[in-house]
Amino acid sequence: MEIIALDSHKRYTFASVENAEGHRIREGRIEHRRGCMKEFLAGYNPGTPVAVETIGNWYWIVDEIEQAGMVPRLVHARKAKLMLGSINKTDKLDARGLNKLQRVGSLPTVWIPSGEIRDKRELARTRMVFARERTRLKNRIHSVLDKYGMQDEFDGISDIFGKRARQRIREVMRQLPSQTRFTMELLLGRLESAEKVVADLEGRMKEVFKETEEVKLLMSQPGIGFMLAVVIIGEIGDIGRFHGPEYLAAYAGTTPRVHSSGGKARYGQLRPDVNHYLKWAYSEAANSVAVNRRSHPYRHVSGLYTRISHRKGHAKAVGAVARHLSEATYWMLTKKEPYQERGVREVSSQGGVSANLS
Repeated sequence: MEIIALDSHKRYTFASVENAEGHRIREGRIEHRRGCMKEFLAGYNPGTPVAVETIGNWYWIVDEIEQAGMVPRLVHARKAKLMLGSINKTDKLDARGLNKLQRVGSLPTVWIPSGEIRDKRELARTRMVFARERTRLKNRIHSVLDKYGMQDEFDGISDIFGKRARQRIREVMRQLPSQTRFTMELLLGRLESAEKVVADLEGRMKEVFKETEEVKLLMSQPGIGFMLAVVIIGEIGDIGRFHGPEYLAAYAGTTPRVHSSGGKARYGQLRPDVNHYLKWAYSEAANSVAVNRRSHPYRHVSGLYTRISHRKGHAKAVGAVARHLSEATYWMLTKKEPYQERGVREVSSQGGVSANLS
């Protein structure tokens, strides 16, 4: 039986085909166009494993591998390079290296979501892009108002971007210099445009995504509403592919790098090779916890944020809350149970709590 490896780039792919003994049968460059992968793979036995790295355009490549009757194996590119330990790097060496890992059974693969999941993910991921733009625009407007000492104009207004308060911004803008006023008009127009796109995407998501049992479970967590729950479920996929809560936390980018030796441990920045959409979702939830912690002092996450922020600052505290939420997600989805506060049995609609002393 053959094994096939594809070292893919934006415009072309270098393919290497070997037999079980490691003898090369065919190698060559495939120029990218629709149907090219199916044509290349047509001469080989159905069910042949085909390794391809997680590059930006792997969607269509995996689709054509499946259409050809082959078994796609999506490779964790960084881990594969570390395992091969190659000093030199060429397309040919990379493809041959993937086949080498396939032969010995140590190819580091990642989960391949179905085409339907990949399609639906685009709604949540695109919403995230425009939500970030919305935040940047708001921060820029805040910055301009602060530069000209106009904070006092909004005393008593909790959200200056609310419907009523926005009119106040336009009134205050008349006091700004002409060019600054012109740029503020552009910022407000762009902000309104981004808000409309986010609203349209959220409306579409409510139509496409149903409030499943898993979504309801996640919405019981502090800081997580329907939109974040949908993002998290879509990015996690099957919770069974994680061996424990620490694996999900690492995949979500909520665990720092660690170097421990000689009884000493040093913790660094978060790892870059993570699911950035999950990382964003848990960071958003953790920031929501930080903003609302005084309204919900009984929550474990409120105490966690307060305790760590006093010692290490806001960023580290948000990171700790995000990790707690990601690990809690694993147990909630595994046990099919809603989030439970530590030491709290229930919360009444009037804001009172009942302590669980057992």
